[in-house]
Amino acid sequence: MRFPEAVLAVLDDPRTEIRNDLVRIPFEIDRAVYEQVNTALKHMGGRWDGRKSVRAHVFPYRIAEFIRHCLAAGEYPSKREQGFFPTPPHLVTQISDLAGIRAGMTVLEPSAGSGAITSEIARRGGVVDSVEIDSRRAELLREQGDCRRVIAGDFLDLDPLDYEEGFDRIVMNPPFTKGLDHIKHAIGFMRDDSILVSVMSQGLMWWSDKATVEFREIVEEVGGEIEALPDDSFAMCGTGASTCLLFLPGYAGGPLRTHDWLKGQPRQLDLFAA
Repeated sequence: MRFPEAVLAVLDDPRTEIRNDLVRIPFEIDRAVYEQVNTALKHMGGRWDGRKSVRAHVFPYRIAEFIRHCLAAGEYPSKREQGFFPTPPHLVTQISDLAGIRAGMTVLEPSAGSGAITSEIARRGGVVDSVEIDSRRAELLREQGDCRRVIAGDFLDLDPLDYEEGFDRIVMNPPFTKGLDHIKHAIGFMRDDSILVSVMSQGLMWWSDKATVEFREIVEEVGGEIEALPDDSFAMCGTGASTCLLFLPGYAGGPLRTHDWLKGQPRQLDLFAA
C-alpha cells in the first residue's frame, strides 16, 4: 500500500526517531495526519504505547532497517495487499550466510523489491544483478546503486541463455503465489557449482501435487534442505504466513537444469525462418 504523502513527510522528517523496536514522533502533527501514520504503523505490526516513559509505536522486532526499505519504496505491506513484503533484516542475514556470499561472487536477486537483500549482498562484496517487476521500485534500486544491473520486468519472462554465464549464487524471496515457478526458473540461471537460497511458502514441505513432490525429490537428491522458519518470521510485515527456507546446491552432472546444462543442449532450428 502506498504511503500517503503526509505520512511519508512525517516518517522522513529528521526529527522522527526510528530505532531498534520503536517509532517516536516528538513533534505536533495534525490529528488527521496522525491517524494516517497510526494506520500505517499498525499495519506494519506497531502498537501505540502511551506511557510517559515511552510514547511511541513499539514493534515486536527491530524495525529500523525494515522501515527504511518501506520508505525507500514509498509503500508498506498491508493485510489487503500481499504483493510487497520486504525481507526482514534478520532473515536477510540468514539467507546471505546460508548462501555463503563472498566478495567477487556474481549473485542474482530475481525479485528484488526495494533492495533489502541486494544491499546486504553488496555490503559483502557480491556483484549483484536484480530483477524487479515494479518499474518504480526498479528505479529506486538503480538509485540505491548496489546492483551492477537492474531489470524492470517479470522474471519469468527472462531467458537464462540471454546471459553469457550463470551466477555463483541466487538468493530470492519470490511472490508466494508463484514461488515454485520462480525457483524452478531461477535454476536456469545457476552455474553447475552454484547455490540457490530462497524463502518460500511452508507448503513446499507438504503440498502433494506432482510438481511439488518431484521438486522435493530433486532437493533431496542434490543434498539440499527445506527448513521451516519460525511462524513470526514475517510478522513485522503484517502477515503471519508460514514460510520455509530452501537451500539448493548444484553440481556438474546433477539433475538440475542449470545454465551450464542449458548451454549444452542443442538449440532448435527455426524450420520456418524466411
